[in-house]
Amino acid sequence: MAEARFSLIDEPWIPVADVGRVSLRQVFSEPRYRALGGNPVQKIALTKLLLAIAQAAYTPKDENEWVALGPAGMAEKCLVYLEQWRDRFDLYGDKPFLQMPAIMTASEQPFGAVFAEVSTGNTTVLTQSQIEKPLTDAEKAVLIVVLMGFGLGGKKTDNSVILSAGYTGKANNKGKPATGKPGSSVGYMGFMHNFLLGGMLWQTLWLNLFSQDQIQNLPYANGLGVAPWERMPDGEDCETAKNLQNSLMGRLVPLSRYCLLAETGLHYSEGIAHFSYKEKLVDPSVSANFSGKEPKVIWVDPEKRPWRFLTALLGFISQNGNQGFDCYGLRLGLGRARDRTDTLGIWSGGLRVSSNAGEQYASGSDDFVESVLMLPQEEFGELWFTHLQLEMAELDQLSKIVYSSTLNYFKSQKADGKNQAAMASNLYWQLCERQFQALVNVCADFNQAKAMRKTFAQFAQKAYDSFCPNNTARQLNAWAANTPNLGKYLKDVNQPEQVKA
Repeated sequence: MAEARFSLIDEPWIPVADVGRVSLRQVFSEPRYRALGGNPVQKIALTKLLLAIAQAAYTPKDENEWVALGPAGMAEKCLVYLEQWRDRFDLYGDKPFLQMPAIMTASEQPFGAVFAEVSTGNTTVLTQSQIEKPLTDAEKAVLIVVLMGFGLGGKKTDNSVILSAGYTGKANNKGKPATGKPGSSVGYMGFMHNFLLGGMLWQTLWLNLFSQDQIQNLPYANGLGVAPWERMPDGEDCETAKNLQNSLMGRLVPLSRYCLLAETGLHYSEGIAHFSYKEKLVDPSVSANFSGKEPKVIWVDPEKRPWRFLTALLGFISQNGNQGFDCYGLRLGLGRARDRTDTLGIWSGGLRVSSNAGEQYASGSDDFVESVLMLPQEEFGELWFTHLQLEMAELDQLSKIVYSSTLNYFKSQKADGKNQAAMASNLYWQLCERQFQALVNVCADFNQAKAMRKTFAQFAQKAYDSFCPNNTARQLNAWAANTPNLGKYLKDVNQPEQVKA
């Protein structure tokens, strides 16, 4: 019987928007691919993999070399690199891609057990997409890449198998196998990841590629590091694992899970235990604030779409000296990208998860989220950002007005309106999302931004009216008495003093 083979360089497996699945060779040979496909977690994991390949193929010395390289030069270097390391990009064989043959003594899990979106065991199935299905080799390849950083914590990892002699990181206080820790790219509740977005996939990867000068300023003690497929670790605590633990490569492809594909599932155990955000180390795509006593990160929140975090994500633009949230990839890439691309945006997304007794899962309101915002390159700067901060603060205040007005409407009729108030506020934000890109585009001009307030005020009134009917005399009295007071928001406001001409 012939040995199974599946070359990630030659076989189609990477989902691409509007195209379908393509091979690694196709990714770096075809400049017309617009963006990656798949769910938000797959997009994050595959973007990080492609960036790891690009960084391993050629890391420019400084900004000048980065500019000279360009998207096409980056793609060409990647093609040469893939040929050089061709034998390391096969899903099977004696050196299976991102897998550990030594972990084969770990118990086997069915594929569905390691998918956050698939129901297994006694979990209720609500939709057809939650049913476990047989996987193709292409789907298995994507799963392996996703599990490296997004493996959920819990008992599914067989931590009784330890490859590094004397390693205690997979044991509890009693010396017994511990519950698996969350993958470094998901964390406790689900990190929100952010990438610069270009007009085409090549451009997106190039915009997020770090130079050697930039890597020196990142908090990874071992710098760029070595791509894991070039040198896979022998265990959880070997020198190679320690180097990955504190390098950029180790954050792009974390190896948080040690896996080995089997016929109907995979052998599955905890891998490298990366430092957490509480130890002040995060992926370059995660936004964190280390200025306070307790480190903070921006978590995925299905009730609060990623675009609503825009001012926090871009806080580094402000020159007022206040430390806040910082995303290394956005901060280091945005300035140099502004004048070197016709299309520039920010993609944000991730998966919200819940935890109970060490078991991580997606249920209830947990979900994938993602959003794209394009940036107005010609006006983009501190003036634009200051106006955006002001308008976002006002939108947030409108949300509170909608909530309190709706709540008081029901209170005046001796009813509990908390649920309706929350839904009215949620509807308001959904309506705002339709026009938020337009607001982002005009924030460099204070008068244009102010002119858009009529639109957002209408959204606030519509959200209130949708949950507060005025059909009867009693309802009409309550509606009129509690209708949102938007006069202060709509009146002429002064331009912030710090940005006056």
